[in-house]
Amino acid sequence: MLIKFIIGILILCIIYLLLVITRQYKKSNSGKRFKDNILGFIIAFFTDFGDTLGIGSFVTTTTLFQVTHYLKDEKDLPGTLNIAHGIPSIVEALFFVTAVHVEPLTLISLVVAATLGAIVGSFLVVKMNTIIIQRFMAIALIITSLLMVADKMGWINILATGNNADGLNGMPLIIGIIGNFILGGLMSAGVGLFAPCMVMVYLLGLKPIAAFPIMMLSCALLMPGTSFSFVKNNRFSTRGILGFVLGGVLGVIIAATLVKSMSFTILSWLIVIVSFVTSISLWSSSTRAKKEFEYDNKKINF
Repeated sequence: MLIKFIIGILILCIIYLLLVITRQYKKSNSGKRFKDNILGFIIAFFTDFGDTLGIGSFVTTTTLFQVTHYLKDEKDLPGTLNIAHGIPSIVEALFFVTAVHVEPLTLISLVVAATLGAIVGSFLVVKMNTIIIQRFMAIALIITSLLMVADKMGWINILATGNNADGLNGMPLIIGIIGNFILGGLMSAGVGLFAPCMVMVYLLGLKPIAAFPIMMLSCALLMPGTSFSFVKNNRFSTRGILGFVLGGVLGVIIAATLVKSMSFTILSWLIVIVSFVTSISLWSSSTRAKKEFEYDNKKINF
């Protein structure tokens, strides 16, 4: 019964996001350019393919956005990440929620906490200027990269040694709820939830595979939740949005159905290196923007 209810909610979220994206698409000229949709398709295909395998999509998408100059203004980065990846993330959740068992109380409470955290966070993020977002994302990429390094070195798996629980109770559950609320808020700012959520559930004693439905269902529900604030304040890009959604969904389906066991060690290390480079680029961009802002203010005062 619970699984059917969750599936119903996810389908409603897909319909809602389709309506939001379609409405914004009709208003935008950039979203209709064929080359933009091809670029969006390619970026989303590879990033959501990796996301389905647990690599995450925010780090890789941010990097590709930087390389291709996808966004005109990086203040739109958090909103674009959350809205454009929304439907592919919901499709991911449909695969994993039905495949891995987690106690209902644990699953629902952590997912609701992340969703509420993201909604609250989105109202704060839209008030941030470009410089703050660039620096915030630079720091977030470094932290995420360090967590990925820890995962590749096997340090995170050590945390899960002996863990076989598929649910939380008492204080661990309360800590999990608070933690996922904070992670949801950070995700609305463009910080990926996968790596830190995985570390948290390991520390709380859940079995490693239990992290996947919690992570993916959290993302699937919080992304539509953040859309209201980002759309209302026009803080996301519609460039190539249809291609982005189609490419992302296709990437998820292929990864979830055709790829059963692959070694992504080299790819993961490459993503770590690239994310470090991207974080430096974002910080440098924020520094240049700050200097230009201060220079313009001096000219005005003069």
